[in-house]
Amino acid sequence: RTRLDMFLDEEGREEIGKHIKPVDPLKFKDTKKYKDRIVLAQKQTKENDALVVMKGRLKGNDIVVAAFDFKFMGGSMGSVVGERFVRGVNKSFELGIPYIVFTSSGGARMQESLFSLFQMAKTSAALTKLSDAGIPYISFMTDPTMGGVSASLAMLGDINVAEPNALIGFAGPRVIEQTVREKLPEGFQRSEFLQEHGAIDMIVDRREMRDKISSVLTLLMAGRAKASVSVAPTSMTVEAEEVVENHSDQA
Repeated sequence: RTRLDMFLDEEGREEIGKHIKPVDPLKFKDTKKYKDRIVLAQKQTKENDALVVMKGRLKGNDIVVAAFDFKFMGGSMGSVVGERFVRGVNKSFELGIPYIVFTSSGGARMQESLFSLFQMAKTSAALTKLSDAGIPYISFMTDPTMGGVSASLAMLGDINVAEPNALIGFAGPRVIEQTVREKLPEGFQRSEFLQEHGAIDMIVDRREMRDKISSVLTLLMAGRAKASVSVAPTSMTVEAEEVVENHSDQA
């Protein structure tokens, strides 16, 4: 929620799916009952679950934006996270406005077992609605973005952005090294390494995210406008133009 406060204009905010709350259909218990973990996380974060979704404005332009809260059970994706994310997709599709997600997650929520893994397919499938309609979807990965979140919604952006030095991947580097019995390259799974190898498009410091994401969105929305519509020239950053052009060439 703090990130959304930094990112969105102050006026015109509307939270989506706030009333949806987690349940414990499996009556799961490890060292603690799952329902007790939920209650503790809710008390610590003042949130119902690990994803907050809002309709708002970025520099006067309507958008839908979602943000993971890593403090809520490691930002893990369970049924509520998946449902809220999809409702954000639906609102974006309904209004024809861009969708942006800030990820910070350890992956699928194991206490929900297959219910949590279903969310990988659910969120990925929902995003095809935006793709088919030509509505921009930007994924902004923060530290860390791992597991089932990285293997689904986080890597499906029209533009994939990351913060500097963010850890992004499926399994952690130590797990990989123990599996393949090899030493991984320096900086492996960090955002700079991923950009160098073509896995992400941009690295943006959070202090610049409003300006740069706004520039990219202006370009993407202008690109989907009909030829008969006159698009007013805007002052874009050279970096944003190059990212969009290169991404289009690769596609």
